[in-house]
Formats: sequence, C-alpha cells, structure tokens
Amino acid sequence: MKKVWKRLHREYITNPGLFALRVTVLLLAIALLATKRSIWTPDTLLIIVLVIGVVFGRARDFVVRFVPFLGLLIAYDSFRSVADDLNGTVHYMEMIHFDRWIGFGQLPTVWLQSVLWHGSVQWYDFYFYFLYTIHFLAPVTFAFILWRYRPKFYWPFVWSFVILSFAGFITYVLFPAAPPWLAKELGYIAEPLHRISSDIWWAMGVTNFSELYANLSPNEVAAIPSLHSAYPLLGSMFMIAAFGWKKVWWLLIYPLSMWIGVTYLGEHYVVDILVAILYVILAYVAVQRFFVWYRQPKRRLARAMNHLLARLHLN
Repeated sequence: MKKVWKRLHREYITNPGLFALRVTVLLLAIALLATKRSIWTPDTLLIIVLVIGVVFGRARDFVVRFVPFLGLLIAYDSFRSVADDLNGTVHYMEMIHFDRWIGFGQLPTVWLQSVLWHGSVQWYDFYFYFLYTIHFLAPVTFAFILWRYRPKFYWPFVWSFVILSFAGFITYVLFPAAPPWLAKELGYIAEPLHRISSDIWWAMGVTNFSELYANLSPNEVAAIPSLHSAYPLLGSMFMIAAFGWKKVWWLLIYPLSMWIGVTYLGEHYVVDILVAILYVILAYVAVQRFFVWYRQPKRRLARAMNHLLARLHLN
C-alpha cells in the first residue's frame, strides 16, 4: 500500500493534469456504480473497465485480460435468459421437501422471516439486497485485484468462474427450479412467506421493480444452483489462496451473508446454496489441478533448456 501511495504522489508531482483526469474518471465510475439504481450488468461493467483502462494508460492490458472475461460473462448472461425456454418442466416440490427435512419440518426461509421480517424494511434488508445486486460487480472486482496483485491466480479464477457459470446454465436447462417466492405465489407453500425484495425497491423509490428483476434474474426458474451464493464463495477462496488466510479471512463474511440473505429474502432455498457450494468446490479443484498439470511441462522444459545451455557453455 505504501508503494501505491508513493507512486500516486510521484505521478501527482510530475503530471498533475493527467493525475486529476484519472482521479476524476475513477470517481465518476464509482459514483455511477453507487447511484445507478438498476443492475450492474456485464455490458455496463465492460464499458466502465475499458474507459478506466484507457485513462490509466493500461488499455492493452485491460483488453487482453478483461475483455475475454467480461465477454464470456456477457455470453453467459445472454444464455441464462433463454434456459427456461428450452425446458418447460419446472420443479417446485423437491426443494421444499429437502428444506423441510433440513429445517426439521419448517422451511428455513419461513423461520428467518419470522425472526427478521417485521412488516417494514430494516437496515439489514438493504445490506442483504445490496450484496444480491452486486452479483456481477463482485467477481469483476475480485478478478481485478488478482490481476493487479497476484497475476498467477487471475486465469485460474477466470476459468473457474466461467466453468461454474456455464455448469449452472446447463443445470437450469436440465432442472428448472422455482425459487421460494414463486412457489408461494403459486400455492406450493402454505406458510407466510414474503417477497422482501420488492419492498426494498419501493423503500428506495424505485417503481419499475419487474424490469430491474428481469435484468438481475432474467430466468425466474433458475434457482439450482444459486450462483448468487456461488460467486462470493469462489472469489473468497481465490483471495484466501492468493493472499493467505490470516490477511483476508474476513472475506468469508461475504458468502456467509449472501447465503443468509438469499434464504431470508425468499430468493433461494438452502438446497440451492448447498448445490452451489458443491459446484464451486468442483470447479475450483478441477481448474487448480489443470493449471498444475499445464504448468509442469513448461517448468520441465525450462529446466532442460537451462541444463543444455549450461553444458554448452562449459564445452
């Protein structure tokens, strides 16, 4: 961190005009993300990332690293909206039965709402839903940090993220699953269960909730796995692997909060979260093992070349 501040101070002294431009663009990007009361979709994030890259003189690096990542994310975002058109057999009861079993007869969503929901929006409702809305922003942030400070972990993270996303898409096609709020609306759940998300938007003065939800969750029957639960865990695992448990253990608050939040808000069942955790572990382990295998031949080749050069030098 001291090196970053020293470099910024040196840039301010040598070229204050350029420094002011870069700071202004960065602040505008932050302001846009903070005040835009819609969903930060991959296409919006791609534009912001490219603008920041150009202004900071890192356009080529940003294009090479982030355009493929965000391009694949945009492709996935487009695919997930058509998954429900490919299979019209929606599953409702399987998740309810599992959650009743794990909750000893009571749905965890119903129990959480009985404890936390009092008929009006509280501060923690904003907290949980804010985490829900940064569904795409958070992975891009994790990717940027890894690219900038631990580049060895950047591509493993990107490929784990891509594999996880498209595994989720395939599951949505094969097993369309309704979330708790939809099951309640259609009469599959008898207990009181409220869709808190709409109350949060109303409290924020937003009336076009259906349009916003369509941007965030264009497929209403894509509950298993919960990628809203998967992305925070994947990002936290890579950050811990890259920076060490002692430095960033607190990042686990993010996935834990997300799991509680999506259950409490009625957006996901517990089984959706458990399947998401399984998908994350499988994607993480598979990609890590692939990169270990991929990088080993390069190291062997490098050692062989160094040995050959040494022998030639001796001769």
